[in-house]
Amino acid sequence: MQKNIAIIMGGYSSEYIISLQSGEVVHNYLNKEKYKPYKIHIFKEKWVYVDADNNETPVDRNDFSITLNEHKIYFDCVFNAIHGSPGEDGYMQAYFELLKIPITGCGFYQSALTFNKRDLLSVLKPYGIKSATSYYLNQGDEVRENEIITKVGLPCFVKANKAGSSFGVSKVTTREELIPAIETAYNEDDEIIIESFLDGTEVSVGVITYKGNVKVLPITEIVSENEFFDYEAKYLGKSQEITPAGIPDEWTQKVSEVAEKVYRILKMKGFSRSEYIFVDGEPHLLEVNTTPGLTEASILPQQAQQAGISLSMLFENAIEEALNQKL
Repeated sequence: MQKNIAIIMGGYSSEYIISLQSGEVVHNYLNKEKYKPYKIHIFKEKWVYVDADNNETPVDRNDFSITLNEHKIYFDCVFNAIHGSPGEDGYMQAYFELLKIPITGCGFYQSALTFNKRDLLSVLKPYGIKSATSYYLNQGDEVRENEIITKVGLPCFVKANKAGSSFGVSKVTTREELIPAIETAYNEDDEIIIESFLDGTEVSVGVITYKGNVKVLPITEIVSENEFFDYEAKYLGKSQEITPAGIPDEWTQKVSEVAEKVYRILKMKGFSRSEYIFVDGEPHLLEVNTTPGLTEASILPQQAQQAGISLSMLFENAIEEALNQKL
């Protein structure tokens, strides 16, 4: 008997367009003999089921059900394809946990922690996970330019603390660029992290739970045509994503071990994709994504295919892992 799968997509952040693309890919690749997928669009102004003709049916948020032809439909599992809030910051995970509906990926605490770059790096630091020197700002704080530059140096990166897809990120090379970069970051979040520039090779490491075991996927080397791996580089073809990465075997082993260590420290489940920059042969963590892009061109699906895992297998595994978890 087919299981009803709600594929949630959209979201409240600037990443909603990418999320809709990911959700469509999941819908298209799911095994229709085993699963009956429903596309659920989650936006601030509406939660709706969207059918093949783009007709919309409201979702009953009391039990996360929909009513079609006077028949109430409940879901066996939720496939989370929302990048950014509320799918990657813990809100949807907590909601579904309260409703006792399985959802793919990690729990609400892991989602919230990894989405907050400052908190994530602070939690991992005692475990020896290396990262850039950083400076924190909250909206309304006095901006002490000398203090910031003394601590992190120039060039540096100004980032929105809780945002993905490189929204609200600027590379700052001169003092004059600092304030505009801070204002750009505040457009995405009221918290900022300013980090020292790490000059080195950037890689992306996928770690997933596959058939009950933690699995590190083949590593991707990021070669951006732009100054850094920004939105254009990620989604508009302004980068080379080389899988497997053309880095020394020693580096591959080292970053694989670090990425798996991070996954286990955080007690992760489901998908994760973490970004590192090698400085003097040592991987420095930039961030961890728990709902990475899932289109055919996205990094984690590329890595999975290199490991012999098709998109259909990847998505089915995510659902089965969620269904097997005790709520």
